[in-house]
Amino acid sequence: MTQLPKVNDLGFFEIRLESIGGLGANLAGKMLSEDGVVGNGLNGVGFSSYGSEKKGSPVKAHIRFCDPDTTIRDTTPIERPHVVGIFHDALFKTINCTSGIYPDSNILVNSKKSPEQLKELMNIQGGVIAVVDATEIALEEQTKVNTAMLGALYRVLNFLDPESMRNTIRRTFETKYPHLVEPNIRTFDRGYHEVEFKTFDAPEGLDVAPFLRPEPILGYKTQPIGGMVINPGNSILKDLSISRAGMLPHFHDDKCINCAACDTVCPDFCFVWEEKPDKRGRPQMFLQGIDYQYCKGCLKCVHACPVEALTEEREHDDGYAEKNRVPHLFQLVK
Repeated sequence: MTQLPKVNDLGFFEIRLESIGGLGANLAGKMLSEDGVVGNGLNGVGFSSYGSEKKGSPVKAHIRFCDPDTTIRDTTPIERPHVVGIFHDALFKTINCTSGIYPDSNILVNSKKSPEQLKELMNIQGGVIAVVDATEIALEEQTKVNTAMLGALYRVLNFLDPESMRNTIRRTFETKYPHLVEPNIRTFDRGYHEVEFKTFDAPEGLDVAPFLRPEPILGYKTQPIGGMVINPGNSILKDLSISRAGMLPHFHDDKCINCAACDTVCPDFCFVWEEKPDKRGRPQMFLQGIDYQYCKGCLKCVHACPVEALTEEREHDDGYAEKNRVPHLFQLVK
């Protein structure tokens, strides 16, 4: 029988996956909970929490495992995880992904950064940090980040049988998408073998990190007197950079004919235009560039461009988007 390495006061081993829409964390949570029960003989439950179902919106997947003779009566979101899987290291910009972890929790991050860099970025004191470049694996295998993350998770969750997950992957894809079975198994295997671990000793007497439940910025308890809206939801505050799954559009100014085909298909109004005189002195709108703060990497503009003035490029950790971002005019005068 599968033995859990540790449990909380209720007898549960708990896992929380932190992600955004489009990276497949919801499906990964379903597959992980299914395999723990069907393939490994545990009792378990899995569910997800998310807002509007669109690429770029926050997603959390929650998985609880326990011994077969333990009854699960708790379906609340996981606040004290033994394992946290973070599907995009840019999530740290907006979400406290490690809230509520134990001093010896395992944290798996999809990133190119080193464990030392991630420890500083997450501001944690101790525990095990596992790192895998799931985005690169998914791009090379033409799959999604979730399968690579599952492979790495099975190294972290070494009480689970990886062969049973391979069977779960086959069952999940073979009926509707049989051509995706082998690529996803390769992706799983690469995640399993390419993940790297680093253990950091927690200081003596370090307590459990407090879980901080997100509070609404404006609500009936936090609204200023008189109902004044001091922090409205607007485009200036929006940041879709965490939505990009490894690729972004690159603008070639010398090829652009200013046809606006890219602007027509862009769902987030990323393109910045300026009115200038054309060769005959008549006013015309000319494309200046892309405001990457709002670009989620859907690449619809690349496919729409008739002259290849936009090409898809791999986004690395070299700050390309920040260096080449052309801010919208309303941000310059805010």
